[in-house]
Amino acid sequence: MTSDYLYQQLENWLFEGIQAQRWRTGERLPSIRELCKQHGLSKATVQHALQRLEAQGLLEARPKAGYFVALRSPVAEPLSRSRIDPPRPATVSELLLDIMRRSAAFDLLPDLHGGELPASIVTLNRSVARALRRQRGEDYQYYDEPEGNLALRQQLALHVARRGWPVDTDQLCITSGCQHALFLALMASCQAGDVVAVESPGFYGALQLLEQLKLQVVEVPASITGGMDMDAFEEVLERWPVKACIVSPAFSTPTGSVMPEIARHRLLALAESYDLAIIEDDIYADTAFGMAPDPLKALDSQNRVILCSSFSKSLSRDLRLGWIAGARWHAQIIRLKLVTQLASSRYLQQGVAEFMADGSFTTHLRRQRQELREQRDQLIAQLQAWPGDIRVSLPQGGLAVWVELADHIDTLQRYPQALEQGVVITPGPLFSVSEQFNHCLRISFAHPWDERRRKALKQLGELLS
Repeated sequence: MTSDYLYQQLENWLFEGIQAQRWRTGERLPSIRELCKQHGLSKATVQHALQRLEAQGLLEARPKAGYFVALRSPVAEPLSRSRIDPPRPATVSELLLDIMRRSAAFDLLPDLHGGELPASIVTLNRSVARALRRQRGEDYQYYDEPEGNLALRQQLALHVARRGWPVDTDQLCITSGCQHALFLALMASCQAGDVVAVESPGFYGALQLLEQLKLQVVEVPASITGGMDMDAFEEVLERWPVKACIVSPAFSTPTGSVMPEIARHRLLALAESYDLAIIEDDIYADTAFGMAPDPLKALDSQNRVILCSSFSKSLSRDLRLGWIAGARWHAQIIRLKLVTQLASSRYLQQGVAEFMADGSFTTHLRRQRQELREQRDQLIAQLQAWPGDIRVSLPQGGLAVWVELADHIDTLQRYPQALEQGVVITPGPLFSVSEQFNHCLRISFAHPWDERRRKALKQLGELLS
């Protein structure tokens, strides 16, 4: 395939070489200097091509060593294709409420608190405190503007522009987290009874929203590497009147998959052909171990992609600050924000804007990405020691891996048994409404693997064998 862009030509050449095993798993690629000389390209062009392949999980950058063909997951093949069931009302298990009450969505041992506050969070807290101290007169008596604080929107615009999507501040609206942004997107683009397509397995929070809004859900099979199956999605569109589709192209939960560029283009073409909204859940993009993938929104020439994100996975769960770019539904989304939230905290937005403006957020992401990569590797090493035959995803970002156990193991049934040992698991069926993935579970690497968590993980492996 030819391209007008030099970095894409090099990217394709390297991709074909990896597929043909010119460089095998774990082997080092030619250095940037060698590639520049061999192909007559600038250093920036070569780096861009390498970073794009790293974002797809094909390469791994090692400090002072170069780029290596990424190690493959213990899973040799993607998840087997799930069945496609007709649209149905969304229902979410009460078990999810129990997990959230225990604050265990991303920790096997949620009662294990300790350690020092990270330096970046100390800096964030100081920025927020300064914003609060700067209040003058009767500032506290006034609401924030409906779109949200301009300074924060300016910083967000700069942030997403670095990922390939130049955006004006008036295209962004601040929300109370990503879940709120998804809620607004669904309210603006759908009505009760409409059909919404989701990835399977997919985010249980989206299923909660569909249930509350009385929307029908149709699940589209997804792989642990490439996300939503576009052939299956086209089949769904041919059979049922889908109004919207919720996808996470960058490190989808629970599998951590990244949607390839060819699938992204096809998704947008199908959305145009069948006249539906694409709701992009971009919340995990900033956790990329390497270069963050471009948002799907960057390819949106028809103004059909509603981008939703927040700081909860990249900075702090407690901020409850998110944002939405509402595409052709943006004006309606702002009106719906007034109904559902009224306004966001002015001083909190000002503090986060300052935290971003002085470079602290970029520094935080750099440190966090390294920590998450190390914690992922430690988790996978421990999982490989579990008894029995298991399959594990190998995400290049996000906060969790997806584990497939032997078919006869029911993780829902093992949930209370794990609780008796003080361990909280997230069973696979929570990520579907069609009684699939009983033998699967999501395990997070968001926290350091200290001795107690290692012991809990070992106990869990014995329980699930």
